[in-house]
Amino acid sequence: MATKALGFSVTLSNLSNHFGSKSLQPTSKVRVFTLRCSAVKGERPWKTSDARLILEDGSIWKAKSFGATGTQVGEVVFNTSLTGYQEILTDPSYAGQFVLMTNPHIGNTGVNFDDEESRQCFLAGLVIRSLSISTSNWRCAETLGDYLAKRNIMGIYDVDTRAITRRLREDGSLIGVDLISGVSCKTPHEWVDKTKQEWEFNSKVSHETFHVVAYDFGIKQNILRRLASYGCKITVVPSTWPASETLKMKPDGVLFSNGPGDPSAVPYAVETVRNILGKVPVFGICMGHQLLGQALGGKTFKMKFGHHGGNHPVRNLRTGHVEISAQNHNYAVDPATLPEGVEVTHINLNDGSCAGLAFPTQRIMSLQYHPEASPGPHDSDYAFREFLNLMKRERSKKSEPQLSAV
Repeated sequence: MATKALGFSVTLSNLSNHFGSKSLQPTSKVRVFTLRCSAVKGERPWKTSDARLILEDGSIWKAKSFGATGTQVGEVVFNTSLTGYQEILTDPSYAGQFVLMTNPHIGNTGVNFDDEESRQCFLAGLVIRSLSISTSNWRCAETLGDYLAKRNIMGIYDVDTRAITRRLREDGSLIGVDLISGVSCKTPHEWVDKTKQEWEFNSKVSHETFHVVAYDFGIKQNILRRLASYGCKITVVPSTWPASETLKMKPDGVLFSNGPGDPSAVPYAVETVRNILGKVPVFGICMGHQLLGQALGGKTFKMKFGHHGGNHPVRNLRTGHVEISAQNHNYAVDPATLPEGVEVTHINLNDGSCAGLAFPTQRIMSLQYHPEASPGPHDSDYAFREFLNLMKRERSKKSEPQLSAV
């Protein structure tokens, strides 16, 4: 935008011209600066506030844009992760949401093509405090701004993210809708990629192979990589895949994945889960955990501002250990509504909410956070081994000779 700017010029003159030679020593080299300013037409050398974030409470926040341009409507959530913004951008669980990063400096490591968690960016937009003007990382292939522009994702920066975060904590976020159908795969397919060797930290790999059917409610690729690294053969199926077709595959176990939105908005998924329970071992993660809660007859509720970040403390009630976990959800299971026999295995230490369930007689386990932790710590990776043990015990049970009454 053309506007009037100030032109500056500086001239130097000997002080003797102003004060005379008698006022200073003959050897004085002091000079006086004269500043002249004039109005000229031209472009401002800095970016101006060209974007607005308008919240439901009517507050308007001026900002600067980067990435794609346009107008977008979505739910604003804040994420407290210090690193891993690329994994967050490609996490399908953020579909339809504006993600506000509480860490002020974003973009300093650029982006690369090894840290993608899905085939595209599903979030509605990115809100940050400071956009790094340079990148410094040996794996960097592209700047964050260019990356978002190519994927038609809008971003804004130079906005008071701390004040907005306080507003979200006080007022909460918006109501969700069915978002799973927009992020799920369309046809079944096999997954074979494992965690790359340079990122592998687990040495206790099973020598047995287990066939797992993974329901894609917005599944992250690192969940699939971790299962494959533990020796699983994986078939990924769409969110609408009938339970009867899954059972025809005779899997050793079924995974119900993470995903965006409200579990109450997808009753078809709850019904699918209900028709599989008790027939094979199952493992639910995030959205899968919430769907399991509803399928068991429990209720879920919308949290005020949810859990989003890679630093949430969770206590494992079976072992007493505290895990630092990666979380991303706006809904939680109410344990008081669950039937007898269902055990709460983990709790979030920030607010005491249910973070894990087990129903031993039905071979069910679930977590309300990401054991693959991408981004985040690896404290909870053992959950994949526990799922393998569930399937292993079920296989051993089936191989035992059956005694018949005489």
